Amino acid sequence: MIVEYDSKYDEQIKDLLVELQNYLIDIDNWHTQIMLPEYREKYFKMDIDKVKNQNGKIYLEVENNTVNGLIMGVVEEKDDIDKLTNDCAKIGSVIELIVKNNIRGNGIGKNLLKKLEEYFKSINCKRINIEVFGPNKKGLNFYGKNDYVVRDYIVSKKL
Repeated sequence: MIVEYDSKYDEQIKDLLVELQNYLIDIDNWHTQIMLPEYREKYFKMDIDKVKNQNGKIYLEVENNTVNGLIMGVVEEKDDIDKLTNDCAKIGSVIELIVKNNIRGNGIGKNLLKKLEEYFKSINCKRINIEVFGPNKKGLNFYGKNDYVVRDYIVSKKL
């Protein structure tokens, strides 16, 4: 069942954020992804603050009081460069989409994504952006299957 955010699930949400960061660390062939001891609390607070301050939403997939997945989205803030170079349409941004590793492939991520898309449509967003870590081929494949396309690239060089 998909529900809106409730603080009673905060500890489980933090666990999911840690699970995702561990996954990113595991797939990072440059070994630059880390997780400092304060990550769990600080990263959670940063996400919650973004959602509160940027007209966002958090949806959780919950079964028997267990959070199996989550999605967080915000409305992107426009800077002066955006105003000069883009149509400045309202853009939604997915900042987190996490499903417990042991139950992926059961449609939870897809359902969460659809729920956030509905919210963004309801507030007249014209596009959704999702930043995906380059080595996360599973994530890129998932988004492709859900009609997302690569629109921008960030290229990097290790020095």
